[in-house]
Amino acid sequence: MSAVRVAHYLNQFFGGVGGEDKADTPPELRPGAVGPGTLLQQLLGAAAQIVGTVICGDNRVAERETETVPEIVDLLRGLRPDVVVAGPAFNAGRYGLACAAVSSAARRDLRVPALTAMFAENPGREAIDRSVLVAVAGATAVGMKADLERLACLTMKTVRGEALGPADVEGYHPTGRRVNEFGDRTGAERMVDMLVKKLRREPYVSELVVPAFDRVPPAPPVKDLRDITLGVVTTSGIVRAGNPDGIESWRATRWARYSLAGVDRLAPEAFTCVHGGYDNRYIRQDPHRAMPLDVLRRYLADRRLGRLHETLYTTVGNVMPVERARRLGREIAQELRDAAVQAVLFTAT
Repeated sequence: MSAVRVAHYLNQFFGGVGGEDKADTPPELRPGAVGPGTLLQQLLGAAAQIVGTVICGDNRVAERETETVPEIVDLLRGLRPDVVVAGPAFNAGRYGLACAAVSSAARRDLRVPALTAMFAENPGREAIDRSVLVAVAGATAVGMKADLERLACLTMKTVRGEALGPADVEGYHPTGRRVNEFGDRTGAERMVDMLVKKLRREPYVSELVVPAFDRVPPAPPVKDLRDITLGVVTTSGIVRAGNPDGIESWRATRWARYSLAGVDRLAPEAFTCVHGGYDNRYIRQDPHRAMPLDVLRRYLADRRLGRLHETLYTTVGNVMPVERARRLGREIAQELRDAAVQAVLFTAT
């Protein structure tokens, strides 16, 4: 039986082309295994062969995705792969999004299995097609060997059509699929066993995964509004008329900034609301119901507020995954920090 043909995708850094100075590198094909692919090939063994590696710069994919991803897929197609593997991308955001775009397109257009590996909080996890298996990877390349071992094992199981066990056992991120299993103990027995272990402070694993959310300590209160620069952020979906930035009405993938310089009020002909999940017509009639710029201008005129950061930061919070919300929040917070904003008025729906 001939070896499984594996096509590998890497970014410019792991492909050995260069760092940020080479992030615009167009897609190129190299024969055989490259960079991390060398170790991946060893782990795959004689049953599989990396027949070629496609390398492309992260910026090239991020800024010109609609033309670049088809170019990458064409190079992959020429390799006649049985499976496509991308990454690992670890917690590198642009690389993760590129791996998501490439593996999703390969799965769809080449009709072969596609796999990648990412850290849990990589934004690429949210952008990837659900038919692409995502192996667990660390935040950095420090654990490269263990990450590639998981990826190699899952790759061979996938091409052989072997049934996969639970995500936490096999080493992949949950896909949302639920499979019924028969156990030798009843639910009541398992529940009591977990309770006893908890009371004894012994380790146990719950069958119900409860998400863990951040506990953010509150900042100290503002002593006097007249001494600060105030920023404004909203997840209520207030956007410029026509939604030029294409912010989605749910599961938003981006945020936008709008200058407030010279703007005294959010006129409904200039601003609208794209938030889904509720009747937003009243906000569209008067955007101040979600972002009270009119009140802030009065505070400035009455000298009850020191300064207003003349930029509105906006997105839609409707059904936004926690990992993505955390990423967008960090990006906005960095801009506010760079602008020396001391407090933020945050409005939602």
